[in-house]
Amino acid sequence: MVHAIVVAAGAGVRLGAGIPKALRTVGGRPLVSRSVAALARGGVTRATVVHPGGAEADFRAALATAPIPVDFCAGGASRQDSVAKGLALVKSDLVLVHDAARALVPPEVVERVVQALRAGAVGVVPVISLVDSIRRVQSGASHVVDRDDYRVVQTPQGFATAVLAAAHQALSQPVTDDAAAVELLGHQIALVEGDRRAFKITDPLDLALAEVLAKEET
Repeated sequence: MVHAIVVAAGAGVRLGAGIPKALRTVGGRPLVSRSVAALARGGVTRATVVHPGGAEADFRAALATAPIPVDFCAGGASRQDSVAKGLALVKSDLVLVHDAARALVPPEVVERVVQALRAGAVGVVPVISLVDSIRRVQSGASHVVDRDDYRVVQTPQGFATAVLAAAHQALSQPVTDDAAAVELLGHQIALVEGDRRAFKITDPLDLALAEVLAKEET
């Protein structure tokens, strides 16, 4: 069994419309619905959707026809808190953490994460190469860095559930993602190939691109 925590508690201020970002539609379907469907096609057997407080009824309606069982819980003050709340409902040995805003993640990416976990990794992150030049800015100066040394991190990130739970319990500082929390315990993170379609839908330009890509899928 593979359980996924779908982080969908963001307000989506930059997208506007006055509704939670995960309920915005692409190709006529809410982002959270697309995310859960992609996870299911990639091998996830159950999901917990972490939603904004007071929005459970709307999220239940959006996922009424989800292909796998879905649990719901209200999120916390930060993404870190929201993941911890979702993690409390996970009963499988393997867990994936996915941003609902990465609604167009191809199922093959999910499959690669799950396969790496089943092969023995305790933490797995999908990544893609950088295509732009990168400059580091520090103390008012900047210099070019070798982009070949860097990768863009995506989700779903996968973990042995016990390891992720221990990492969250031990956290004493904010982290940018769950892999960073696991690394603080001294664990190695395995990397698998991500996909540019798994970009995070954050602003209106992202939403417009997602609409184009969604039409190509149908």
